[in-house]
Amino acid sequence: MAALVRGPGLVERRLLPVFQIWDIDSRRWVRALRRSPVKVLFPSGQVEERKPGPGKQPRKAAEIRSHEQRPKQPLQKHPFQAPSTWEDLGLRYDKALPGDRRLSTVMTIVKSRPFREKHGKILLEGRRLIADALKAGAVPQIFFFSRLEYIKELPVDKLKGVSLIKVKFEDIKDWSDLVTPQGIIGIFAKPDHVKMTYPETQLHHSLPLLLICDNLRDPGNLGTILRSAAGAGCSKVLLTKGCVDAWEPKVLRAGMGAHFQVPVINNLDWETLPDHLPPDTRVYVADNCGLYAQARMSDKASDPSRHLLKFHKYEEEAEEEDLETEDKGWLPELEVQSYDVDWTEAPAAVVIGGETHGVSLESLQLAESTGGRRLLIPVVPGVDSLNSAMAASILLFEGKRQLRIRAEHFSRDRSYH
Repeated sequence: MAALVRGPGLVERRLLPVFQIWDIDSRRWVRALRRSPVKVLFPSGQVEERKPGPGKQPRKAAEIRSHEQRPKQPLQKHPFQAPSTWEDLGLRYDKALPGDRRLSTVMTIVKSRPFREKHGKILLEGRRLIADALKAGAVPQIFFFSRLEYIKELPVDKLKGVSLIKVKFEDIKDWSDLVTPQGIIGIFAKPDHVKMTYPETQLHHSLPLLLICDNLRDPGNLGTILRSAAGAGCSKVLLTKGCVDAWEPKVLRAGMGAHFQVPVINNLDWETLPDHLPPDTRVYVADNCGLYAQARMSDKASDPSRHLLKFHKYEEEAEEEDLETEDKGWLPELEVQSYDVDWTEAPAAVVIGGETHGVSLESLQLAESTGGRRLLIPVVPGVDSLNSAMAASILLFEGKRQLRIRAEHFSRDRSYH
């Protein structure tokens, strides 16, 4: 119980119980004993001082703070083991400040084809497209990203020597044409198809079938055509001068990675284009030839042995076209055949023209010089033509079907012998 003490002024003061005070002091004394060295007195009078054992010792607050503030060192790896993480490579990134000049180059590359061709740079947006480019061997130069996780998802061995710049997501949103930007943009050196490494599965299924794009101006159509060419197994895609730039951002988005699955050779002259064709290649022109050609095909339907016919321009356009082609000398007369009649007996190249300007005179001359023809896709009367991307897809997959059937017949003949 607590004791009452009456002082000189007859004022009573209540004291704490004695056992509570002793209990607090004893606990403090025991803790102090644990922290202090222990002295042992032997019967001989020898005194030995023993320190506390190797148990867990409390650390001072200053020591804890100094340890937390110490910079982390990169993990030490075996000298013969390739680095596999961000920390192993010791990669660093910068944060873009307002007015950073590097940011202005992004919009320049997006909008200016002359800049892309002069400086040899292209812009890729999105993690999947960037990953496909890195896998194919495209050389990155700068990455802009809004979150560090987007960079860590990429192969770390491809990032050494690349400028990594962290920017605000609002900046990427301003640069991007996408409704929902993915938060990462890469500037690459313009890929060289000779130095690229295309997927093994794509090379394994490659066919003796090429695609030539002539006067294609719509980015969405060209991207879709490249995607179909990769899906059909084309060995190469050639783009002549006058086509939209294959590395324009809209074409890249529509292509969905096809640029890194099939070789794409851009901005070719018709004089040098034959150098990119395999020997003995026949060039075919995708041209519906209008209702006139369909009527001619119908007239010849009574003779099943005759699949070919001579094509002439409309009579009402003859005078106008004669004036246009006086300087070019002559207009080739190409035989017309249905697209589903075998035309893949030799390495074949198909020319796809733009919907506005159609195929050029140079493509007709090349087709004639190689023994090629016009390929007709019949449509319902009253429909002028198909979309160029649709026509390209029909012809490419028809060519693939014909090659597969020929391979099956060849394999069956060998098994019989």
